[in-house]
Formats: sequence, C-alpha cells, structure tokens
Amino acid sequence: MFADRAKILIRSGKGGDGHVSFRRELYVPNGGPDGGDGGRGGDVIFEVDEGLNTLQDYRHKRKYAARDGEAGGKRRCHGADAEDIILKVPEGTVVKEAESGKVIADMSGDNRRQIILKGGRGGLGNQHYATATMQVPKYAQPGQPSRELWVTLELKVIADVGLVGFPNVGKSTFLSRVTNARPKIANYHFTTLNPNLGVVDLPDGKGFVIADIPGLIEGASEGVGLGHEFLRHIERTKLMIHIVDAAGTEGRDPVEDIYKINAELEAYNPDIAGRPQIIAANKIDVIFQDGEDPIARLKAEFEPKGIPIYPISGATGAGIRELLYAVAEKLKETDQAPVVFAQEYFPEEELIYENLPYTVKPEDGVYVVEGPKIEKMLGYTNLDSEKGFAFFQKFLKDTGILEELEAAGIQEGDTVRMYGLQFDYYK
Repeated sequence: MFADRAKILIRSGKGGDGHVSFRRELYVPNGGPDGGDGGRGGDVIFEVDEGLNTLQDYRHKRKYAARDGEAGGKRRCHGADAEDIILKVPEGTVVKEAESGKVIADMSGDNRRQIILKGGRGGLGNQHYATATMQVPKYAQPGQPSRELWVTLELKVIADVGLVGFPNVGKSTFLSRVTNARPKIANYHFTTLNPNLGVVDLPDGKGFVIADIPGLIEGASEGVGLGHEFLRHIERTKLMIHIVDAAGTEGRDPVEDIYKINAELEAYNPDIAGRPQIIAANKIDVIFQDGEDPIARLKAEFEPKGIPIYPISGATGAGIRELLYAVAEKLKETDQAPVVFAQEYFPEEELIYENLPYTVKPEDGVYVVEGPKIEKMLGYTNLDSEKGFAFFQKFLKDTGILEELEAAGIQEGDTVRMYGLQFDYYK
C-alpha cells in the first residue's frame, strides 16, 4: 500500500539537571560550590532520504523520542549531551502541527535537514550562582523540559505537470507512452492507486516531470472515492494536463467531465484551479464521424476561455509530440521557482507559552519571580542577543508577569530576580 500520510508523536530530550556540590579537599576547609552543568537533551531532526518514496515506515511506529541529557556531577563535571534522533522522510514531505494543520517544515528544494523540536538545555550547576553575598548557593538549575508534539506527515509529490481527469480516460497509458514510468494499466476504474511520476525527455533540455494523479471523480474534494487521498499531490504542480475521453467510450460527455473535474479542483484548492491548464482530447482513434465532431465542440467551449485543446491518442501516439512541446513552452512562461510551503507554526515560540504556573512575591526588597514557566523561558532564550532580549520582554508582557509585578507594588529601579537572572525594573 502506498503510504503518503502519517500521524506521529515526537518528543525532544530533557536537559540534564545541574548539580549541587561543594569542594571537599584536605586543607581546604571552606571549599566553594563545584556543581557541574547538565547535558543538552537530544533534538528531533527531519532529514530527506533520496532512497525513500513513501511514508510506510511511519505507519507501524507512532512515537519517536530523543534521549535526555545527563545530569551534571561534582567537581564541575559536565553531563554528557544526548544524541539527536533523525527521522528520514522522502523528498516532498510536509510536516504539520496535527491539531492546527499549520506547516512546520517542507522537506523539499534546498531544505534537506531541519530541526523540528530542540532538546532541553542542560541546567546550570550551583557553581554559577555564587556571589559576594551568597557564597554557598544550594540551588542548581534543573534541565529544561522536553517538548512533545503530535505532527502529521504528508507526502506531496514534486512534479512540474499534473495529469488530471476521470478514471479510465487514458492517463496511465499516456504517461507510459511519454515517460520512463511504467504504471500498471487495465480497463477498469481506479486502476491507478498510487501517484505515478515520470520524466519527459525532450531535445534541448526542455524535459519536465509529470505526475498521474489517481482516483479523481466527482465528489473527490468531499472525500468520495479515492480522489481526496491524492489531490494533495498536485499542490506543487505548475501546470495541469486535463485528459478527457473525447470519444465518450463510456457514455460520458467530455465537456461535462471537464467542468466536473475543474469543480473538484476549485473546491479543494482555488489556487490549483487557477493554474494554467491544457486539455488533451484523448482516444481520437475511436471517434467515429457519425454526428457532431467532439473535438470541434471542445474547442468551441474551452479555447475562448484560454484553454487550448490538443487531440491525441494514447494508443497510437497521434498528436502527443505537439502536446508535449506545447506543455514545455507553457512551462517556460510560468514561474520557475519550486512550489515550497512556507512555515506557519514555530514550535520554539508556540510551546513556550504553555499554561504553567508562576509566582511573584517581594522578599527583602527584591521581587522574586519563580515557576516552571520562568525556568523554561530562561532556558530557551539567549538574553545576550537583541532578538532574545526582545522575546524576553514580549514574554513578560504577554504572560501577565509585568501586570503581576505592578500589582505587587513594584517601582522603577526596584530589583527583580528570576533564578540566576537579576535586573532593575524600568517601564
């Protein structure tokens, strides 16, 4: 079974805890703090593997977790960093946050490797908290917690041209004739259960990649038949070849077929429906001139709308050369940049605002802010950078900590302490 969709749970590694210890050496009666830092937790990384073409492996295993970092030790020993977990996926895989459906990463184009969840940073040992007024710190920073996220993986094939049309209109036969693809072909509906890719080689380097999108029928965008399972595969295509049975061998009207399929594309994604389209009027070898000319009718209906008609026969090869050159010329006019889906969900920012408790209380003239939310934010934020400091200020405002401080009576110039961080408050 071709697997182009999967849902998995990913988890980064927890950072190792910092250590609390003090030097215990002969002739050193008042040894200072020497607790070591914890190691970094493992990242969750997605990487493109050229040898894969399905998501089958992710149908059997649903949970993937990186290892936790090692705790720090005495004598300033640093805990070992954990190994990252690398998840291999085929090119074209889009990673989405499961609940919202927002894109986290598109593993295509230049993006061959991306960190999706960062491991927790190791906690600082108590050696870092010694000050002139606190020479025996008995506090060490815990390692930052792991992050957990349900994601969906969707494989959207990478092709320049998509073949669309009702089942049994000759898409697979056409693809096998013009490319190196060898799809299984038989005379019944839903013959093609997998998206078939092939490369069209034309002189002067005008080749392109073409994909046969299977199972598209009326109602596909609403989940009827198999079409909704495969519509995602035309989201990257720049142009559509709409193959229609011009001879009406199964009693269907070719003009109505085109309108029905285009309605499904519009319902699924209006952007796709608006892309350039060329109609391939197939099976001209079995058209019998005993009534209205179906090719003339198709041209009269669609060419005024800017959609060219090319009569072809997948069985005999008639008209296919002209069609392929027309497609190559049309592709030259389109945007050559690959279709890549932009990131919409940023785990680094989204997961830090989890509903974790915190407290704000005055102690000896210092306003102490504590809680797992604060520790988590400090562990993931580089306050030495301009961007990190701006994020820190936004965090204080968005989480209501500034309001809590003002409600507690803080004045400009008063001191705020958040674990190892201490600063003066100014509006």
